[in-house]
Amino acid sequence: MFFEAVAYVAVGLHFAFLALGLLGGFAAWRWPWLIWFQVAAAAWLVLVVAASLPCPLTWAEDRARAHAGLPAHEGGFLANHVAGVFYPHGQERTAQIVAAVVVLSSWAGFASVRRRRRQAGNPSRSRRRSPDRVARP
Repeated sequence: MFFEAVAYVAVGLHFAFLALGLLGGFAAWRWPWLIWFQVAAAAWLVLVVAASLPCPLTWAEDRARAHAGLPAHEGGFLANHVAGVFYPHGQERTAQIVAAVVVLSSWAGFASVRRRRRQAGNPSRSRRRSPDRVARP
C-alpha cells in the first residue's frame, strides 16, 4: 500500500511539474518571482524530451510500482499518462509545437505585463504631457 501511494504521488508530482513548465508563465503574470521556476521547468522539459533523458520522477514511479507489485509501464510519463488523454496517440510532434506556442505566449504576455507595470509605476516615462503642464521656453 505504501509503495502504491508513492507511485501515485510521483504521478501527481509529474502532472504538477508539467503544469508549471507549460502554464507557469501565465501564473507569473500575477506572481513575477515564479517566472524563474517556470523557465527552469520548461528548460528541463525540453531537455528531457529532446535528449531522451530519464526523469527522476519516472524512475521513482517505476521503482514504487515494482515494489507494490504493480505491472511495469512501457515508456515514460508522457507515453503512459498524457498521450491519449491530452493529445491523441501518435501526435507527439503536434503536442510539442502546441506546448511551445503556449509557453512562448505566456512569456510574451509576462513581458507585456511587466512593461505595463513598470510604466505605470514610473510617471516620468509617460509619453504624453499632462494638459495642465505648460512647456517652458
